[in-house]
Amino acid sequence: MIRVGVVGASGWAATSHLPALAGLPGFEVTAVATTRQESADRVAAAHGVPLAFADAGALVAHDDVELVVVSVKAPEHAKVIRAALQAGKHVLSEWPLTVDHAEAAELAEVASAAGVAHAVVLQGRHSPDARFVADLVTGGRIGRLEAAVMVASGGPLGGASIHPDLAWGTEPAGGTTVLTIMAGHFLATLERMAGRLVEVSARLPRLYDRVAVTGTGRTVANRVPGQVLLHGLLDSGATASVAVHGGSGGPDGFLVKLVGSEGTLTVTPPRPGSYMHWTDWDIEVGGERVAVPASYRTVPFDPAAGPVANIAALYQEIARAIAEGRSPHPDFHAAARHHRLLAAIEHAARTGGTEEIS
Repeated sequence: MIRVGVVGASGWAATSHLPALAGLPGFEVTAVATTRQESADRVAAAHGVPLAFADAGALVAHDDVELVVVSVKAPEHAKVIRAALQAGKHVLSEWPLTVDHAEAAELAEVASAAGVAHAVVLQGRHSPDARFVADLVTGGRIGRLEAAVMVASGGPLGGASIHPDLAWGTEPAGGTTVLTIMAGHFLATLERMAGRLVEVSARLPRLYDRVAVTGTGRTVANRVPGQVLLHGLLDSGATASVAVHGGSGGPDGFLVKLVGSEGTLTVTPPRPGSYMHWTDWDIEVGGERVAVPASYRTVPFDPAAGPVANIAALYQEIARAIAEGRSPHPDFHAAARHHRLLAAIEHAARTGGTEEIS
C-alpha cells in the first residue's frame, strides 16, 4: 500500500487526484494540505482522509506519507518538491513542473540524487487512446508518417475575458497560460502518438493587452499569449503543424490528423467540451472508425466522465515503477525536456527563427 499526501487538495486535486486514488487498489490517501486548516479539514472529511494540515511542510514530514502529490499553483511547486525530496519521499508534481526551464532541469537532478520515484502529470501520455494510436502508427497502419496536424482549443485561457480564479494567469510568472498549460499538455499527447519534436518555428500572438475579469466589472493587464502557432519537424522526419487557440469559454473540441504514405488517421472528440488529454477519442483510419481494444483500458473509470481515468492510469504507472525500482514515466527529466521544448517555442516566436530541441 502506497500512502499518499496531497498538497493543494481543495482545488483541481479534489476533482481528479483524490477520486482517482480512491478508486485504485494499492493506494491510501493518508493526508491532505491546503492553505487554511478549515478547508483542509473539510476536504479530509469529504474524502475520508485521516490527516489534515494547513502547512505543506508538516504533511511532507509526516511518517504516514510516502508519496507527496504537489497540486498547488505552479510558482509554488519547487518549494514543496524540494521539501519532499529532502525528506526522502516519492513525488508526483502537477504540470508544469515549475515556471522556469533551468529550474526544471535542476529539480530533475535533485530528484535523481534523492533516489526516489519522481513523476509529472502529463496525463495525456497515459491516455489509452493515445497509446493505441501510437501503436497503430509504429505498427505501420498508415505507412510512413509524413505529417502530423493538430488544432485544439485552449479556452478558457487566452480570450477577451477570464474567470476570477484564473486572473493571476495573465502574468508570465504565474506559469498558467495557453502555451504552458494547454499547449504543454496537447503537445505531450501529440508526441506520445507521433514522436518527438526536434525542431520548431512559432508565433505566439497576444490579441488583448487587457482582459475582462468575468462578473467583476474590472479588467487586468494581459502579458501572455492567447494563441500558439507552431511548425516543426518530428524525430521521424515528418512535419508537424499545431494551432492552439485561446477563448473565453471552455474547450470547443480538437482535431488531430496523422498523414501517412498509405493512409490518414484522424482523431476527434466524441463529445463537445473536453480536452484531448482528459477524454476518450473517436479514431478513424481511412474514414473507417477504429475501436480502442479493451486491453488498453486498465482503470475502473469511464473516460467519458472527465480527467480522472487518465490520472488513475498515471498512478498505476507510478505504482509499477516503485515496485520495480525504476523511474516512472514521464519523470522529472521528461518534464525538464518538455520545458525546454516550450522555451524553444518562446525563443523561436521572439526571434522569428527556427529552434532545435535537444
